[in-house]
Amino acid sequence: ETDPARRLLGVTGLLAVLAALALALLRRVSPTRTAPPSAATLAVLAVAVAVSVPLLAPVGVAQGWETWAWLAGGVAGSVPVVAGWRAGAPAAVALTVVSAVVGDILAADGWTYAALTAGIAVSLALVHLVPLQLWTLVEQARAGRDAAARLAAAQERLRFAADVHDLLGHHLTVIALQAELAARTAASDAAAAAGHAEHARSLAATALGEMRRVVHGYREVDLPAQLTAVAEVLRASGVRCTAEIGEGTALSVASAAARAATAREAGTNVLRHSRAGWCTIALVHTPDGTELTVVNDGAVPEAGRTDGHSSGLRGVTDRLAAAGGALDTRLDGGVFTLRATVAARS
Repeated sequence: ETDPARRLLGVTGLLAVLAALALALLRRVSPTRTAPPSAATLAVLAVAVAVSVPLLAPVGVAQGWETWAWLAGGVAGSVPVVAGWRAGAPAAVALTVVSAVVGDILAADGWTYAALTAGIAVSLALVHLVPLQLWTLVEQARAGRDAAARLAAAQERLRFAADVHDLLGHHLTVIALQAELAARTAASDAAAAAGHAEHARSLAATALGEMRRVVHGYREVDLPAQLTAVAEVLRASGVRCTAEIGEGTALSVASAAARAATAREAGTNVLRHSRAGWCTIALVHTPDGTELTVVNDGAVPEAGRTDGHSSGLRGVTDRLAAAGGALDTRLDGGVFTLRATVAARS
């Protein structure tokens, strides 16, 4: 362009469009900005493009240049990246139509302007497609990695909460019962009260030791010892309890932990939700798997509990399911039966 005034106006219009387009692209594709450009950013781009028509379109026309068609093609090829294909494709078509009108007015050659704008737009759109797709995949991978980390942390918190509930729920229930018995018998039978207090102290020490092992992640489950301990606690609480522990193959850590949690929760329910006089605990190993059965009398249906599962048993059900097992409960004439089965592969 030989006219200095037109050169200055053209540069002004060109810089306005480039600045607005760069701002919109930065808002769309940036490690620190994942949201699409705002309506205000897109409005600034639209105004800059509109202003560039009178400023830039006449530049170079006398020398045979379709200046604004090239600029319109660059913007039309970038708008789908900035605003998305649903809004960007109609905008690109509109820019092509405007380019044809400008070309018809300035050079009586609207078809050349439209062809240049459309060709550049399609070329740029294809060039943008691969890096934009790669960028999207990178963003999705990063989001998936962050989500996996959050999920792992949540699962670990749930596992730890389940272990704390299994350990402390049972021990604290029995400790409270022993403390109550000690208080009741303190005046009439000091020896019996001392025995209950000593039992409560022993249970508190055991719970503390197990809790420390859970915190440090070194907890190993001795299932026969756990079943024997539950039976002894029930006997100490005045319930006639028998425990039949069959011999079988070694159990996995998850399977043994799930059965131990089931036994502790069953013992807690006997003390809290029944007036049991007797209770039987049986662990049977078969070729198909193992079955843990806890039966007690004196069970009373609780209001609002239609499925026979306390909140603790619901947690135990989830742990058994994770180990490949299932929990079944039944109440029949005051006799409550809890049966936990796990297949042999677990």
